[in-house]
Amino acid sequence: MNDAAYGAQQPHGPQPPPPYAPAPQGFGPPPPQYAYAPPQPQPVATGPEFLAVDRHNSIVVDPTGVTFEVNGFDAEFPWPEIRSVHYKASPSGKALMMAVVHLDGRVYECVVEAKPRERLGEWFGQLAAVLGYYRPMG
Repeated sequence: MNDAAYGAQQPHGPQPPPPYAPAPQGFGPPPPQYAYAPPQPQPVATGPEFLAVDRHNSIVVDPTGVTFEVNGFDAEFPWPEIRSVHYKASPSGKALMMAVVHLDGRVYECVVEAKPRERLGEWFGQLAAVLGYYRPMG
């Protein structure tokens, strides 16, 4: 059969490449402000720290804020979200009771048992210094 019978003409010899067309808008490398940059290490905040731990709960006060762990559940309170921090001895004198008052008025509490009992006095001294550093009275 003949290709001409079907109306198709086959070119003979090498063909020129198709004309260059620019890439559609949105393709290609991103503008410099959106280009990938490897993550930079964050500066580590420095300052005094406080830690009180018992078998079930813990209280951490550090440069980032206050963290409570109560029976395996964590609650983190960054300094900018804290209205105030309060602490006292439990009625039995065997535990540290701490409360964080959030900016919206909600109150969160954590109780850490002090063993031996003398540790409670040590914690009070440390807490006064650490909280005074981050939340000076003024």
